[in-house]
Amino acid sequence: MNIQLALDRLSIEEALSIADRVEPYIDWIEVGTSLIKEFGMESVRLLKEAFPHIMIVADCKTFDNAVYEFELCFSAGADVATVLGTAPAVSIEACMETAKKHGKQVMVDLLNASEEQIQMCSQFEEAILCSHVSKDEQEMRGQKGRLHIPSFSNRLAMAGGISIDSFCEIKKHSPYVAIIGSSITKADDPALAAKTFYEMAKQQKEKAYE
Repeated sequence: MNIQLALDRLSIEEALSIADRVEPYIDWIEVGTSLIKEFGMESVRLLKEAFPHIMIVADCKTFDNAVYEFELCFSAGADVATVLGTAPAVSIEACMETAKKHGKQVMVDLLNASEEQIQMCSQFEEAILCSHVSKDEQEMRGQKGRLHIPSFSNRLAMAGGISIDSFCEIKKHSPYVAIIGSSITKADDPALAAKTFYEMAKQQKEKAYE
C-alpha cells in the first residue's frame, strides 16, 4: 500500500511546506486539482523539483483534450496523471497511450462513474482505478469516509475523507494507493498524522508477507 498525500486548496508555498514536514511518511504526492487550476503546471513542476525522488501525481481530472493535457502533466514532471472514468473511451485510451510513450502511469478517477463505465475502465489493465468519494459529498452530504469497493482486478486507489478510523477498514481491501488529504494537511501536527497512517500501512505490508 502506498500513502498518497493529497495537496488541495492550498498555496504552493503551503503545499511545499506540508510535504516537506511529512516526507518521511508518504510514498506519493498528489498535486490536487485546485492547485493545478489556481497555479497551473507550475505547481506540478515545483513539487517535482522539491521532491524528485517521490512519485508526483497530477490530479488534472482530464475529460477531453487528453493528449494535450497529459503531455502538459508529464512535461512538468508528473509521474502519474488522472483522467475521469466518465470520459469518453477514446479519451481514456489516449491517456493510456500518452502515458506509455513517456513511461508514466494513469489513474482513472471513478467519481460518479456508472457500473458500465467502471467495467469499461477496468479493461485498461495498466491503469490504477480510484474509488473516490467527492469533496462535495463529504462536506454537503455527510458521506465522509464512505467506502465503495468496485469489483475489478486492476490496482485499486481509494480516496475521500479517509481518517484514522476509516483507514482501519480500508486496509482490509489492500489498496495499491490510499489517498489522504485533510486528515494530514489540516491536522494539528501533520507529521504525526502522516506517521500514524504510515505505521498502520507498514503493519499491513508486514502482515501480507507473513
